[in-house]
Amino acid sequence: MEKGKNNIMADNYIGIDPDVEKNGVALVERKTKKLEVTTLTFSELIDYISFIKRVSESDGFTYMVVIEAGWLNKSNWHLHRGFSIAKAAEVGRATGRNHQTGILIAEMCEYIGVPYVLRKPLRKVWQGKDGKITAKELSVFTGLRGRTNQEGRDAALLAWCEAGLPIKISPSKKITEK
Repeated sequence: MEKGKNNIMADNYIGIDPDVEKNGVALVERKTKKLEVTTLTFSELIDYISFIKRVSESDGFTYMVVIEAGWLNKSNWHLHRGFSIAKAAEVGRATGRNHQTGILIAEMCEYIGVPYVLRKPLRKVWQGKDGKITAKELSVFTGLRGRTNQEGRDAALLAWCEAGLPIKISPSKKITEK
């Protein structure tokens, strides 16, 4: 079950890719297609969500937090050929910690009265490592310029999709990084 199923279009979407160190965070304004991407610690993220709540409520905007919820997948294998037992344990521990961070973000949203939805990770169909989206690919349909990290790009893609905004990339054109 995806908690907080959202059938109503909001004015703004906050996409979050949970991480123990720095969460990927993206704000999408649906009408203008304006996109802001950053990374924030857990504490900074809670302050940011609270700020968006205050501003949205005072300005009359609707908003929705979208949390990537990998723990909703039936299986979540991050093993690769040649991993030692220690490496497999390390990867599993890191994955579990990131999942717990996402669960705590959802708990905080509920506690402070912020609308949120949990979403399974999007399919990995991009040109980056392990099928992840690259900065160039994200730039093609969002217009976002500048440096971004993978957590921020994942959060941006999550918010962009939740907002129902188009992803237009010509299959005949191969996007190359510069």
